[in-house]
Amino acid sequence: MLSRLRSLHDQPLFDLLAQARATHREHWPEQEVQLCTLLSIKTGGCSEDCSYCAQSARHDAGVRAARLMERDEVMAAAERARANGSTRFCMGAAWKGVREGDRRFEQVLDIVRDVSSLGMEVCVTLGQLTPGAARQLKEAGVTAYNHNLDTSPEYYPEIVSTHTYQDRLDTIQAVQQAGMSVCCGGILGLGESVDDRLRMLEVLCSFDPPPESVPINALMAMPGTPLEGQAPVDVFELVRMIAVTRIALPRAKVRLSAGRLRLSREAQALCFFAGANSIFYGDKLLTAQNPAAAADQSLLAELGLRPQAPFADPALAAAR
Repeated sequence: MLSRLRSLHDQPLFDLLAQARATHREHWPEQEVQLCTLLSIKTGGCSEDCSYCAQSARHDAGVRAARLMERDEVMAAAERARANGSTRFCMGAAWKGVREGDRRFEQVLDIVRDVSSLGMEVCVTLGQLTPGAARQLKEAGVTAYNHNLDTSPEYYPEIVSTHTYQDRLDTIQAVQQAGMSVCCGGILGLGESVDDRLRMLEVLCSFDPPPESVPINALMAMPGTPLEGQAPVDVFELVRMIAVTRIALPRAKVRLSAGRLRLSREAQALCFFAGANSIFYGDKLLTAQNPAAAADQSLLAELGLRPQAPFADPALAAAR
């Protein structure tokens, strides 16, 4: 599998784009892009040591630990997201994981129940899960769980030491067994090799069922983190990875995620052409800035792309 991915990746760019575009046309409405909104409901103070993350309590990145947001605050943000055209509302908490019966986890479950009543897909990213916690999230109304692999199994210890790659895979297995969709991707620009990127994709392709969505992030090197000096990812490297992902996982939404603020309109257009069909929409991604909603609306209109329509029945969301 890895050799096939490498062959795809290394071919002339226009040949790769032609294959990716044909795959996209076969499996997806060509002009449709899903708009997702991401909200940090618990920011900072995380005990993990992920080298790229400003929310780690181990890094001096200037992010103060905040309390878990109240239900009314989250609902107001979710209602704004729906009014602005988002069909998926994602909530992230800077935790190592959740514990069944914990008061804060019970608060999150209550918030999920309320947000799910708005008719959007509900995605959460809360760190490690036990099978029991995964079942509770599913029952509360979560349609998808985000838990990125970040990079290859081989390179992962260079990025984080407070949990293992297998810990990530165990959580993903719990999510799938509970009946939630998996949103799982990686980050380019961590100092990894091309083989590391493709090895991560190989692992994603081994999931059964495959991930429902694959975020492709370009590192936003945050001051105060160990990776603050990393150079920005080359646009063509990003486009190649999107295109290979589109071919390898034809039925997954490929989400153009962190790092989009640094991309020109032309670069973003090339990413959409390569097979990206979902974006995070709104002015902020957890602690990093994101293009303004008005700028995104203008770009999509200029490219003849339309936002994915909301789901009439939230139960259909995970199957889309």
